[in-house]
Amino acid sequence: MVKTIGVLGLGVFGSTIAKELGEQHYDVIAVDKDLIDVNRVEEYVVQAVQGNFTDIELLRSIGFSNCEVVVIGTGSNLEASVMAIMNCKKLGIKRIIAKAKNRTHMEIMQEMGAHEIVRPEKEMGDKVARNIMRNNILDVITLDDENSIIEFNAPERWIGRSLKEMDLRKKYKINVIGMKSDPDGKLAINVPPEEKIKPGSFIVAIGNSETFEHLDYTDQLK
Repeated sequence: MVKTIGVLGLGVFGSTIAKELGEQHYDVIAVDKDLIDVNRVEEYVVQAVQGNFTDIELLRSIGFSNCEVVVIGTGSNLEASVMAIMNCKKLGIKRIIAKAKNRTHMEIMQEMGAHEIVRPEKEMGDKVARNIMRNNILDVITLDDENSIIEFNAPERWIGRSLKEMDLRKKYKINVIGMKSDPDGKLAINVPPEEKIKPGSFIVAIGNSETFEHLDYTDQLK
């Protein structure tokens, strides 16, 4: 069954989400007071409506109560965001995702009942900073609050040493789940602990990435 997603506010953030979901064949209802922004997403969504989304009757009239998820993309206008959250709760929306400009706005939106808060500028800034700091890490996929999957180049200091010899679980709190000879190669799992790491090897591990990332950023992986 195709999900119906609502998007309130069609700036860069909201319009990007609306277009991407529409291209993936989700039913998207998009609302903004600016007709230019509405027209920009019209071909990608099932409904693109010009109007004030703080008006709950407008949202009811266009079927917003059918949305399973609503994204509130107007992070700079706190009052409008709060009203949108309140309207979504009154309409029984089960998952409300709101964009916040700063921590104070984020805390207010949480108090008002938003289920998820995003700060795209901060998150993108954090991502760029991490990419700059990385020496060996290629990717980190967060699984939950404690665990991540980490893919990284084998540091030069590790070449010729075995997994058993380095005792990565004790030293870095990670468990190696596989190795491969190039980024696009096949992942070999169940790697023998006695196998020595070869030049150019890529390692995939699971564990708490906080310590490992810090040591990689500061070039202390030994």
